[in-house]
Amino acid sequence: MTETQTDWIHRHAEAIAARAPRELEALVAVSTPSGDAHAAEEAAAVAAALAPDDAEVERIPCSSPDHAPDLLVRLTGTGSRRVLLLGHLDTVVAHRDHRPLRREDDRLVGSGTIDMKGGDVLALGVLRALAHRREDVAEAALLLVHDEEWRIGGFAHVDRFAGFDACLCFEGGQHADDGNDAVIVKRKAAATVQVTATGRSAHSGSAPDRGVNALLALADCARQVAGCHDPQGDDHLTVVPTVIRCGNAFNVVPDRGELIFDVRADMLDAFERVVAAVPGEVGGARLQASLMREWPGMDSRAATAGLLERASAAIGRPIVPAARGGASDASHFAPSIPFTVDGLGPLGGGAHAPHEFVLASGFKPRAEVALAIVDAVLSE
Repeated sequence: MTETQTDWIHRHAEAIAARAPRELEALVAVSTPSGDAHAAEEAAAVAAALAPDDAEVERIPCSSPDHAPDLLVRLTGTGSRRVLLLGHLDTVVAHRDHRPLRREDDRLVGSGTIDMKGGDVLALGVLRALAHRREDVAEAALLLVHDEEWRIGGFAHVDRFAGFDACLCFEGGQHADDGNDAVIVKRKAAATVQVTATGRSAHSGSAPDRGVNALLALADCARQVAGCHDPQGDDHLTVVPTVIRCGNAFNVVPDRGELIFDVRADMLDAFERVVAAVPGEVGGARLQASLMREWPGMDSRAATAGLLERASAAIGRPIVPAARGGASDASHFAPSIPFTVDGLGPLGGGAHAPHEFVLASGFKPRAEVALAIVDAVLSE
């Protein structure tokens, strides 16, 4: 009897869910803070070992210098569709704070579980499922990068995958308010605004007024620029001061320092007015602003509407579109790959926190969602 597309989805979802806890444990066992090349090599080796046996494994230059090469795993077939599966192996957790996987009832708790090694496990499972659909794919590629959490410069991989039929990113999944499975089809643009201050040092006890205090200048700048915060405005702009670094001694007027803002908006050009709001001088200290770590916005709601309808029909329950404020590498691909869908990872929470977790019971339904969307792409 010929296997239906629905049967293919459910069979492979069960297989993915059965392996997921062990595979997640193996990936989480490797502590992978961004920038540690040795740790990245270990994680890439684990991921490559979980790929289909006949897949072609490549290491391609990372977008960030001094990082281990990114991992690209490719399958080829006789079909016409080209699908990119996307994830990252790095975390924000330092080695000293890393927590290996442990089980607490339905929760699989550990560093990087939801952001995003649980998603990597699902992506690897989907790639193995696609190994059984060679007649439908020209190419299925899994790209796992090592610098997503702390990339400063541009993203290097967009041109390589231009013209692919779909980009599916496996950042953490979620439910809609009504309990239906949701996927992300809209994200805000994001960037980091860096402000440097240059003042003049002096002894803070014997000659404080001879100095020009960079710390005071940055504090005043933080209050001024935070005034641009307007989440209900046309651009939905958020401006949040997050880091200040200044001073090296308790008895010296600090002569230099740095202030960081996290900024989000619907479009990148909204950030220019944040940079323009930084004063050139405060209290005699010179201030200079720069825009770095830019992530474009993403809006694939219109392009993916029919795709989600077909995927919903295949599994017999709604898959609904949703928006999310956080940045993702999927946003870089959306302008050149209209069928870009994110948030295909497992359910969980606590990203970047000691209690970070995914739900073991969520692997099968989220695998069904991902496979149904893949099937809809292949059947387009």
